[in-house]
Amino acid sequence: MAVAGSKRYSDELKRDAVDMVEQLVAQGSTEWAAMGKTADLLGVGSAETVRQWVRKAPSGAASAPAKADSEEIRRLKREVAELKRANGICGYPRLPDIG
Repeated sequence: MAVAGSKRYSDELKRDAVDMVEQLVAQGSTEWAAMGKTADLLGVGSAETVRQWVRKAPSGAASAPAKADSEEIRRLKREVAELKRANGICGYPRLPDIG
């Protein structure tokens, strides 16, 4: 049973709102201010409605850059370990301590 006066928003509008909030937060806005601005710009009833969409959004959407970063860190760690191993095999002498 629908509440009188309630609106149904498209999934595309919800995704756009979530993306807009993420962009505004990345630019330095607080999350709540970003939600309020997004609600105003898209003509959504309230910032609370946008907040609910942001909370329900798949967590993978926001963490995709973090996942890419962690994969890059793992790759770089493997590369550093390989280079250290190669240096050990080549037998490069350590620099003498000057003191």
